Amino acid sequence: MLQQTQVARVVPKWEAWIRRWPTPAALASEPPSESVRAWDRLGYPRRALWLHRAAVEIVERHGGEVPDDLDALLALHGIGPYTARAIAAFAFGRRHPVVDTNTRRVIARAVLGQAQPGPPSTARDLAEMSALLPATDAAARVFNAAAMELGATVCTARSPDCDACPIAASCAWRLAGYPAYDGPRKAVQARFEGSDRQVRGLVMRELRAAHRPVARDELTGLWADAAQLDRAIDGLVADGLAVADPQGGLGLPSA
Repeated sequence: MLQQTQVARVVPKWEAWIRRWPTPAALASEPPSESVRAWDRLGYPRRALWLHRAAVEIVERHGGEVPDDLDALLALHGIGPYTARAIAAFAFGRRHPVVDTNTRRVIARAVLGQAQPGPPSTARDLAEMSALLPATDAAARVFNAAAMELGATVCTARSPDCDACPIAASCAWRLAGYPAYDGPRKAVQARFEGSDRQVRGLVMRELRAAHRPVARDELTGLWADAAQLDRAIDGLVADGLAVADPQGGLGLPSA
């Protein structure tokens, strides 16, 4: 839920989710439409489908218990390198590098002497973090969390508080005189307003609220550009977030 979504938006949804589905088996026992509906407007609703599918796989493959093995975690639907390593490291105390945006920034500055990290690279980012991890599981878990926290609260993107930084004396960027970043830039994210993502969100809002198939013509008033609306609907169907019935209606997935 937290991926690319602010904590303040996530907390109430997460609390409601855990109350309703405290275990993978509880989530797996309900249709995926309920997962999508509970996800509400958190964004990237495919993650709700992936989470439901992962819950089903956990029940079928692991007896309803979340596995602690990295390869088993990576084999679950929708679980990528970051999420799998975060679960293994923080939930089970395994020694794995966990790299997020904050960690990448700390490494770029403190170790590489750069004002900011370059474009993400899973292989490179994991290798750089692995080289820094302490040898023991317990110390590595603390180091992973500390690097994230340092980047989130002190070594921030726009206003780093170097005077309060516990590793300021050894920071390569500070020792170099805070040189400006001149490396490759990551791609600029497309605007949300007027995008297909916005139209998809409007359609999903209607489907979540309906609790029944919605006729295609009932959606025509959602967006003035009919071609873009059709493209958004077709994309939702292709992604499995919406299902067309024989009468031409559109609803959330039920299986």
